[in-house]
Amino acid sequence: MAREIVTEWPPGAEELARMWWPGPLSLVLPKDSRVPSIVTAGLSTVGIRMPNHPLALALIEGAGVPIAAPSANRFMGLSPTTADHVRAAFGDAVPVLDGGPCEVGIESTVVAIDGDKLTLLRPGMISLDAIDQFSASPAGVHPSPGMHERHYSPRTPLLLVRGPAELPDRTGAYVWRVALGPSARSIRMPLDPGPYAAQLYRVLHQLDQENWPWIAVEFPPDAPDWTAIRDRLTRAAGR
Repeated sequence: MAREIVTEWPPGAEELARMWWPGPLSLVLPKDSRVPSIVTAGLSTVGIRMPNHPLALALIEGAGVPIAAPSANRFMGLSPTTADHVRAAFGDAVPVLDGGPCEVGIESTVVAIDGDKLTLLRPGMISLDAIDQFSASPAGVHPSPGMHERHYSPRTPLLLVRGPAELPDRTGAYVWRVALGPSARSIRMPLDPGPYAAQLYRVLHQLDQENWPWIAVEFPPDAPDWTAIRDRLTRAAGR
């Protein structure tokens, strides 16, 4: 199906697909004319992915065609990681298939492929070391979801801090990795990036529903395996 909706399938696409599909990797390639422009925001490329979930794969197989599947969240809002998050955002406006909570937690790595050139458009939990070539995302029209300066944001203002001294006051919610001090509401996150990513949006959804005046999140480490998490938090804070 992937090859049917693109005009090019270079060796890099084949290699990455065999390595990571099904899984959290989206490939951006020149689209075939059968792909409606509304699916690609008028761009000449399309992002394709094979999900790693039996319910999603059964849906695709049952449909018999590739499925246009935007994220089930409102524009610039927090991504859902459970069916309840989708219901809370849309009510009865859309039917919901409940396959349980997301395992990875944050959105896929997105790589554009132009011949033998690979360009990282959005970091994800797939290690950047696994991509031979990558560069900063290009300017102009966004060729990938999640590239707005402000994105993945809760309704509650989100702050990135380095410790309790940077908290506005004691009346908010504090998300941290190590014990840095008390606040009105504190949640300790895992020390490893994989479990952290799996819990991040669930925690932000939970705190958003509690109607705090602010949510402060401790800066994650400046390390390669935390790149995607730093990207999401930076965009959520609008920094």
